[in-house]
Amino acid sequence: MTEEFKVVPVAHVVGGRVDPTDDYWGGTRSIIRIDPEQFTEGAVVGLEDFSHIEVVFRFHLTDPTDLHPEPRRPRGNPDWPAGGTFAHRNMRRMNWLGISRCRLLKVDGLDLHVEALDAVDGTPILDIKPWFSVMGPQGGVREPAWPSEMLADYYTDPRA
Repeated sequence: MTEEFKVVPVAHVVGGRVDPTDDYWGGTRSIIRIDPEQFTEGAVVGLEDFSHIEVVFRFHLTDPTDLHPEPRRPRGNPDWPAGGTFAHRNMRRMNWLGISRCRLLKVDGLDLHVEALDAVDGTPILDIKPWFSVMGPQGGVREPAWPSEMLADYYTDPRA
């Protein structure tokens, strides 16, 4: 059951980091520049009322041959259990899609100033959604210990 469809970026990341690395995204500031050929400032009316946004983007720097559907250990750490593609959140995915929740600092025309967006300069943005807390997890959250161990420094600001 294969279905293909075309996705067109609505924006691109400007500034921030240039190298996709595993940690220290806290304090990283960048701009999501919405495409003025597709959108007017009417597209962002009301967005400034939200503290956070969800951003869907494409891992555009990923080597397309680096797709490994077999179970693997997170970051190659032998202390963490192997998991399949859908038990990870990294760039090794069939459609190279990432999702990030980041702080919205300011809306300036079609520029969204953000902090802690874990996408690099030039990243194509496929969609932008305001974060509604009521749309967060319902009920208790269950997860193994390794994601918290692995991501302990993910949002650490190395300048702090």
